[in-house]
Amino acid sequence: MPLSLGVVMDPIAGIRPYKDSTFAMLLAAQARGWPLHYMEPGDLYVRDGVARARWQQLSVRDDRDAWYTLRPGGDVALGELDIILMRQDPPITNAYLYVTHILGMAEAAGSLVVNRPASVRDANEKLFATRFPHCMVPTLVSSSSEHLRAFIREQVEVIVKPLDAMGGAGVFRLSAGGPNIGSTLEVLTDNGRLHVMAQRYIPEIRDGDKRILMIDGEPVPYALARIPQGDEIRGNLAAGGRGEARALTDRDRWIAQQVGPTLKAMGLVFVGLDVIGDWLTEINVTSPTCIREIDAAFGLDIAGQLLDHLAARRAAGPGPT
Repeated sequence: MPLSLGVVMDPIAGIRPYKDSTFAMLLAAQARGWPLHYMEPGDLYVRDGVARARWQQLSVRDDRDAWYTLRPGGDVALGELDIILMRQDPPITNAYLYVTHILGMAEAAGSLVVNRPASVRDANEKLFATRFPHCMVPTLVSSSSEHLRAFIREQVEVIVKPLDAMGGAGVFRLSAGGPNIGSTLEVLTDNGRLHVMAQRYIPEIRDGDKRILMIDGEPVPYALARIPQGDEIRGNLAAGGRGEARALTDRDRWIAQQVGPTLKAMGLVFVGLDVIGDWLTEINVTSPTCIREIDAAFGLDIAGQLLDHLAARRAAGPGPT
């Protein structure tokens, strides 16, 4: 019997289907005959204690020019949907948090929501990685210019980045004794009002920032290395990095083993680990990408693997992941 799938995502008209992981999931669900219920964050609401949404019927095609069709749908109590994919991109604003609360109500009413909304709230993609300090280079999270300056002097070269951005936005490489440290820290911390993350610079970034995809705590055996181009320090594809798919190393698998049990316990079913050289840098829980690039390089069906896992879990009974 087909499962009903809801997806909460940013406008589908604005995606790049040839590289969008949410789109890969939708293609896989449609191939299984699952009705697709398309929702944007503003479509969700609560009426008399019931999480509900306005939705549209969605059909998808693997076509760069005409990849979707939307038709009138209706209004549904979210707990009636078998599975809901929460695939809204950061930043984690108040509006984003409100959506996690509404989807938490849907989860309590019987829908399988991926990833678990409460865990998405708890797992800031930078801070969450600091639960695994043995997998990371020296790292400081602070809003204090004094602390950050001392860390830069100690580590000599560091990467400093905001806690709430994505795609490499707001990432700076700072060196001890270098110019503009003060003004850079003032801007990033909003003059000491915002915490930022500083990490020892990892020279292996020249070989790529690897994205390792995890399904229910287990790694996909291949990663996508995002390699900086020219004089860029960021490997993010959104910042112009070049993607190169690779098999996992022994160290990659070790990092996945360290993180995987926590992901599984928290109901973070689909996650992306970012690894530079031998070191974990971030854990992406909101809308991890790189499915399509890894699939194309190695003939995989990562989205299908994910959906088969969700179908099996749903068959075991409704409720939280």
